[in-house]
Amino acid sequence: MPLRVTALCMLLGFLFASGGAHAQGAVGQGLLGAWTLVSVEGVRDDGTKSEPFGPKPKGIIIFSPGGHFSLFQSRADVPKLAANDREKATPEEAKAVIAAAIAYYGTYSVNEADKALSVRLEASTYANLVGGEQKRLVTSLTTDELKFTNPRTPAGLTLHTTWKRAQ
Repeated sequence: MPLRVTALCMLLGFLFASGGAHAQGAVGQGLLGAWTLVSVEGVRDDGTKSEPFGPKPKGIIIFSPGGHFSLFQSRADVPKLAANDREKATPEEAKAVIAAAIAYYGTYSVNEADKALSVRLEASTYANLVGGEQKRLVTSLTTDELKFTNPRTPAGLTLHTTWKRAQ
């Protein structure tokens, strides 16, 4: 994203922030806008690593100045359905699609001191995640790159996610 557009987005975020902790401070302001997924690494308690969305995942996360966010992540090779109608997916096809992608949206806030991002999901393709608050630890944030860690997924993984600023 050109520097002028980035600066304008940050200024608009500052002007239109609605008083919450979601977009105030360096981390909150730096998050604003759209990010495309670069990588997701899952680490189990025993140290084994995996790429839950494969080596070239697809995805986007968007943070608004008003404290809303939306996320989509998938494998690059999400399988197509033979019937070309999602209501007619076979059980095997449905299982493969569910394993290959996740999407959710909700609200977020930032704890600047801890460099922590708290998300509250309002809806998800994996409904078990809806409600409650989840933390993400921002490990790196530059103008062009965002890295955060999800310390514990329901599957028992620690996820390390890397994003680049959407162009």
